[in-house]
Amino acid sequence: MLVVTSTYPKRLTCNIYTDYMTKKYGHMDWPKKQDWDEWYLERTEDMVQVFYDIVNWAWFDRRKQKIQVTIDPWDTWSMDHTLAPVILPMLKQLKQNEPTAPNVDDKDVPAHLHPKGRNKWGTDETYFERWNWVLDEMIWAFEQKCRGNWEGDYYKYEDDPDSKFGLKLVWEDPEGMKKHQERMSNAFKLFGKYYESLWE
Repeated sequence: MLVVTSTYPKRLTCNIYTDYMTKKYGHMDWPKKQDWDEWYLERTEDMVQVFYDIVNWAWFDRRKQKIQVTIDPWDTWSMDHTLAPVILPMLKQLKQNEPTAPNVDDKDVPAHLHPKGRNKWGTDETYFERWNWVLDEMIWAFEQKCRGNWEGDYYKYEDDPDSKFGLKLVWEDPEGMKKHQERMSNAFKLFGKYYESLWE
């Protein structure tokens, strides 16, 4: 498998007003009534953006992201294993870059992360913790997939010259293996459910 991608095409955006308001008030606490300087900067940003939009239409919007994908026949022999080493570092980078968080259903997280009341923005004190928990579960599951033989944690063989294959099973934990697999399967379900939320 060979995957080569270029960066996303960029557009010109004017952020004079946005940057000023964020610096002055913070990210989400802008007042409804504006001072003169704020009103002036907002109108200036709008006028500059009109010019930028013309340039965007003429040049930037006509560019496309370059993507080249080459799939070899053996890549689909065990596709879940082939994709895991690609998905895992992307999930880790996504979590490290502190992405925005989607609404996570209560049933998808442990009870101690359930919301206990929402603020005026529709979030609560565990809003981002829920998403981090989901990301951690996905990362853990793909780490197990990359390990290959995680099942080896739940049984042990010893040499036995009298047995047919020269080995004898001396210990196993089928219940532990079952719980391990159930956790992995749940994490892969979460990956599918929140697939469209995997962005910064």
